[in-house]
Amino acid sequence: MDQKCSNLTTELKSTSCGSTLRDRFSLGCHGGAKMAAQAYAMGRREINQHFNIRNAKLLAISFVLVLTAGHGIHRSYGGGDTCDWLLSSGRFLGENVWQPHGCMMHKYKISEVKSCLMNKYITFVGDSRIRQLFYSFIKIINSGIKEEGNKHENISFEDRSTSLKVDFLWYPEVNNSMKNCFKAWTERDQLKPHLIVVGAATWSIKIHNGSMEALTQYKINLTSITPLLEKLAETNDIYWVLQDPVYEDLLSENRKMITNQRIGLYNDVTLSILNSSTRNMAAKVKILRASKLVAEETIAGSLDGLHLPETTRDINAMILMNSYCNKIVKPIDGSCCLPQPHLSVIQKLTGCFFIICIMSCMVVTYFCHSWRKSKPSTDVESGEEKKPATASLSNPEKLLLSLSKLGLIMGYFYLCDRANLFMKEQKYYTHSTFFIPLVYIIVLGVFYNDNTKETTVLNREQTDEWKGWMQLIILIYHISGASTFLPVYMHVRVLVAAYLFQTGYGHFSYFWKSGEYGISRICQILFRLNFLVVVLCLVMDRPYQFYYFVPLVTFWFMVIYVTLGIWPQTGKKDENGSCSPYWEVVLKLLGLFLCICLLATSQSSFENAFSVWPISKLFEWQGFLHEWWFRWKLDRFAVLHGMVFALLYGALKKGHLLSESKGETLFAPRLSSLLLFTSVVVFLTYSIWCASCKNKTECNELHPYFSVLQILSFILIRNIPGYVRSVYSSFFAWFGKISLELFICQYHIWLAADTKGILVLIPGNPVLNIIVSTFIFVLVAHEISQITNDLVQIAIPKDNYIALKRLLCVAIFLLGILTLSTVEQLNK
Repeated sequence: MDQKCSNLTTELKSTSCGSTLRDRFSLGCHGGAKMAAQAYAMGRREINQHFNIRNAKLLAISFVLVLTAGHGIHRSYGGGDTCDWLLSSGRFLGENVWQPHGCMMHKYKISEVKSCLMNKYITFVGDSRIRQLFYSFIKIINSGIKEEGNKHENISFEDRSTSLKVDFLWYPEVNNSMKNCFKAWTERDQLKPHLIVVGAATWSIKIHNGSMEALTQYKINLTSITPLLEKLAETNDIYWVLQDPVYEDLLSENRKMITNQRIGLYNDVTLSILNSSTRNMAAKVKILRASKLVAEETIAGSLDGLHLPETTRDINAMILMNSYCNKIVKPIDGSCCLPQPHLSVIQKLTGCFFIICIMSCMVVTYFCHSWRKSKPSTDVESGEEKKPATASLSNPEKLLLSLSKLGLIMGYFYLCDRANLFMKEQKYYTHSTFFIPLVYIIVLGVFYNDNTKETTVLNREQTDEWKGWMQLIILIYHISGASTFLPVYMHVRVLVAAYLFQTGYGHFSYFWKSGEYGISRICQILFRLNFLVVVLCLVMDRPYQFYYFVPLVTFWFMVIYVTLGIWPQTGKKDENGSCSPYWEVVLKLLGLFLCICLLATSQSSFENAFSVWPISKLFEWQGFLHEWWFRWKLDRFAVLHGMVFALLYGALKKGHLLSESKGETLFAPRLSSLLLFTSVVVFLTYSIWCASCKNKTECNELHPYFSVLQILSFILIRNIPGYVRSVYSSFFAWFGKISLELFICQYHIWLAADTKGILVLIPGNPVLNIIVSTFIFVLVAHEISQITNDLVQIAIPKDNYIALKRLLCVAIFLLGILTLSTVEQLNK
């Protein structure tokens, strides 16, 4: 519109109408633009007035209640058994990646299989296709097994290290011979199989040329065999494998009578007989329908049209393994047939505490009228709530309300990732699942922008923006399973290093400027970092190291505090009002660098430093310190880099070598151009190196040394141009303010099975499910952030002496929790 006005104004200049018409037209054009801007602002205010954070949270609560009720009803009355889901339905996520309906299938390792099947006797009974399944099953135990020998005879396999025996019994027809085999097992107590897998029909179709008489006889024989199977099922697991389809075009002439239509008739008879059992569910024969669904998608890859491709058989064998072993091994990423875990003593105590808080809050709200009702005003521009100038609640009331809300939120966490209520699915990476959402958030981030209050390097708005877009990328990375794609993995490793870089930069800058090392300051930081994680450890029964980023940031904060706080304290003003000289700070940073290098040279020395109880209890994962060593070593220099950058930035600023005024380049024009060009080259070079890296081990070894280059390149690109430095994305900054809560909450209410899978609130529609679950997840993180901010003001006093006493009380409480956890673990 402004361009049109400019063109028309130029034309008017050449006319004889004079300046009066030109001025009036110009005024009308610019007046129209102003009216359009006002209309846009009014529309934005109208939208934000009705859809603000408070209303969004109410909508999220409605979603949670409806979805919880819906899934609860489905579980209770709609066949919500994950074992049935595993055996009966599913779909392919990608090539050879099978996704059972509503649950996750674990990929078993040899050690896990041997642990599950120790001292077991397993029998496969049936025709050549059951023999194929037998071989795929034992190959999970011993991958070197070859399919050799006479195909039409019994085959035996033994693993002496685990006293495991697996037999294949050649019974290609459902007849009296098969019946006698089952009858013999029912009449003896010893040498009875713990697991029996049965299936046969194609041989009957073949030798009887597909006659209906053969189908009738099959029905009679199966009817007589079913009571024997059900008797065996009272103490053992019995699986009947439905007949897989064939690829009729590839069948040889002597198999042409084996059509999918006839196979369907046999399957219908099998289902009608086995499903009509009047016996109790515990004695019911389990029907493996999923193999038929898998074969329908893959039978075209068959060599002869009858026998399944090896990859298909492997999927069926893994389905069987999950159905039988999940209740024994209890893999975290195998939610099918996984029983609900028993509550620990700590979980029970935590649940009782939150229940008491919730009930007390309800009683106080109902009977006591001391609550002063004050409606918070709403900033319609941002959609955020403004707290009243005077607090309407006393500290005890605030504490009770905050803990009650937190208890309800923790209940949702437990339902999502511990109770067998909501569905879970596996991750499967494709480029589109990562890059398409990435494009969306970039567009939104660029669209919602605003001017910064300050134009200094790494100002508050800019660091919030930085945290925000990094966190959003990490979330997309986790839910898409992009860790399998090495270039994305390495770039996300840089984002984690950048978080630690900001930790070093931010805390160093604070201590350098303020010189404040009081206990109150320590308690505030430790509380904000660890409060949510400690609560989740208690509620979800997970070790502290499970949420690896928080222990890492906490450790480095204490390192920064000790390094700068030891005599002479960095930033402490002397009697002349001057700070510590730079050489003292440089010596401290050099000493820290040497300590890091020494610890990094020996894993055993590092682990010995953290092997003393109760420190070991905090940093162990599954009984070992290797995970903590890996996380620490991977980004061991990132915090130091941030501290050094903060020191250099302060020195340059003090020497008036930076131009941080609005619109000005950071350095002299030529130097700014050179640094900007160099930064872009380095940034792109690092990305090219990530793409050429061969494996994670090689990349991780070089990552601690190279990651700082991309971080510094980004900082320079973001801050050298004056205009770029003076604006920021309000969209990214909003997420940046709750980035810690987003990172932690994703473990249980966005992802599932401790980040191994994806939470499914709305089955059958992946896009809608992601939208709804993300909406709830983000608002829960925002609410937890507000609860944490409220509690830190109540729990952490400004008086250092009182803060120290409360810190000691918390330390004693945590020591008691660790002791109880250790005792309970030893008694298992």
